Amino acid sequence: MTAVINTRESVSTTLSVEPIAGYIGAEVSGVNLADAFDERTQQALRDALYEYKVLFFRDQKIDHAQQIRFTSYFGPVTDAHPLGYTDKSPADYPEVLEVDSRTYASRSGSRKYSYANFWHQDVTALVNPPAVTVLRGELVPEVGGDTTWADLGAAYDNLPSSLQRFLEGLYAENRFGGREKRWESGSESEAVTSETPIISEHPVIRVHPVTGQRLIYVNPGFTSRILGVSPSQSDRILDLLFAEITNPAITVRVRWTPDSIGVWDNRATIHQAPTDLDHLDVVRVLHRTTVEGDVPQGVNGLQSRSISGEPFFARKSA
Repeated sequence: MTAVINTRESVSTTLSVEPIAGYIGAEVSGVNLADAFDERTQQALRDALYEYKVLFFRDQKIDHAQQIRFTSYFGPVTDAHPLGYTDKSPADYPEVLEVDSRTYASRSGSRKYSYANFWHQDVTALVNPPAVTVLRGELVPEVGGDTTWADLGAAYDNLPSSLQRFLEGLYAENRFGGREKRWESGSESEAVTSETPIISEHPVIRVHPVTGQRLIYVNPGFTSRILGVSPSQSDRILDLLFAEITNPAITVRVRWTPDSIGVWDNRATIHQAPTDLDHLDVVRVLHRTTVEGDVPQGVNGLQSRSISGEPFFARKSA
């Protein structure tokens, strides 16, 4: 998809959006993210995100302030530390979370390149998880370190209709640690993030607030159990759904390059950080920003429920 968008009366920008996988993902060129965009260009980017769910931009040398401005095109930008993450933010930029492999190595005593190198959505323990995530590569290894995303809408569409109807009536509990922590209180992962565990119940099938697409809304990183069924039944349902949403046919795997920017719809995708770097002596530094999310709504119109913890909103402008 290529569109010519007039950003000023005398200047036009050619926004090129090229799909890179069968279901999900596109690379965007023809724009400089260091520039401020007018509303038409912003809307074109939002439309592309809703269509492809993951967008990648190459050779975009921008700073923290420019990343925050770019992120704001997709909605209100949150602070980076809604739940007490110990990862640092650059001075004067609380919206930016620094994902630095050297931080994880010093904390754990061994090489580790992400705090979440398993399939997950960002922070679905919250009743209003982030809507959009932006990640900027500063230092990336020459080989390895790819991130993979999967299309939750395609996963739903590929289910038989009888299974779709069954799932549309279910809710799932989401907490830090997922199934490993479902019967525990005060677990280590929860203690890291908050004195009070943050737990929410989301519809298993969510309706996207912009596109109306139905999405399988569970993920291995946070979903702990299916409500209203026995523990063994919950495990079998989740095993099935986790296999469906990580089917390689509905994924895209993207290689990071210096000054590359990834943007994804956190409502419609799950992602997996790299798993192939822990044995290598390399440094990986990225910077993450997120957009305030809405409260998920199921097919029946009922919303997610907060069991413990508060919603996380962007700060209001003065």
